[in-house]
Amino acid sequence: MGETIGFIGLGNMGTPMANRLLDAGYKLVVFDTRDEVVAPFVARGAKRTSSAADAGSEAETVLVSLPTPDVVQKVVAEVAQGTAVRTVVDLSTTGPRVAAAIGAELKGRGLTFVDCPVSGGVGGAKAGTLAVMISCPRATFDRLEPMLNHIGKVFFIGEAPGAAQMMKLCNNLMSAAAMAISAEAITAGVKAGIDPAVMVDVINVSSGMNTATTQKFPKSILNRRFDYGFATGLMFKDVRLCLEEAEGMGLDLKTAQAVRSVWQKVMDELGPDSDFTRIIEVIEKPAGVTVGKIG
Repeated sequence: MGETIGFIGLGNMGTPMANRLLDAGYKLVVFDTRDEVVAPFVARGAKRTSSAADAGSEAETVLVSLPTPDVVQKVVAEVAQGTAVRTVVDLSTTGPRVAAAIGAELKGRGLTFVDCPVSGGVGGAKAGTLAVMISCPRATFDRLEPMLNHIGKVFFIGEAPGAAQMMKLCNNLMSAAAMAISAEAITAGVKAGIDPAVMVDVINVSSGMNTATTQKFPKSILNRRFDYGFATGLMFKDVRLCLEEAEGMGLDLKTAQAVRSVWQKVMDELGPDSDFTRIIEVIEKPAGVTVGKIG
C-alpha cells in the first residue's frame, strides 16, 4: 500500500486504531509523550517522531486521538507547523464549537480538517468495528474512506466541521444515560433481594436491554473488575459538551440535565481517572448493597 500516515495519541483508543492501520499495510509515523506506548510501534516498523510538528513534516495525512479539547487544539496547531501535512483527521471528542474553530484555523493555513469522532470503545477499536463519524468536504471523505474502513464502519454526517461531533455527543449522552439508569435499576433490584446476574440476563432479553447491560455489567461490573477502559472524566466531559450545545440552541433537556448531575456526582466522589463502570459504587453505597462479586 505504501502510503505514510501520521498518528498522534497512542492511548486506550489510539493504540488499537493505529495497530489496525499497520495491519492493513500503511506506513506510520507516530508520536506520543510516553515512550512506553511508542516502543511497540517502533518494533513493528513505525517511525517515531520527536514532536507533533515533526509528524506533520513526515506525512500528508495526520490522525490525532487525544483526550480533551484543549489538548487537541494545542497538538493540531503544532501539527499544522509541519511542512508536509495537508489533512488533519481528529478522532477525538471535542464538541462542535471546538471542531468548527479548528476547521477555520486550518482552512486559513490552506489545510483540510476532518472532524472524525469514533464510538464503540476499546473493544470496537481492537475489532475494527467502531462507528466512524465524519464531517468534511465530500471529496476528502471519498479519499479517506478506504483507510478509515480499517478501523470501523464509516458514516458521512455532513460537510461542516462540528456535525460529526454533535452526532457523537448525542450518542454518548444516550450511553451515559443507559449506564446511570441501569446502575440505579439493578441496585434497586439487588436491594429487593434479586441476584444482579439474573437481572442482567432478564433485561438482556427484554425491553430494557442497552449497552450497559449487554457490555459493561457482564464485562466489568458484576465481576467487580471495573476495567472497561473508559474514564469517568471523559464520560462527564461528553455529557457536559452535549448539554452545552443543546442549551446553546435553546433546548431544555431535563433528562440530560439529570444525567449530567449523576456523572458530576461520580466525578466528585471517585475522580476523573476512575473507570466509568465504578458508577455502580456511587449508586450502591447509600443503598447498603453490593452489586456483583469477585470471581
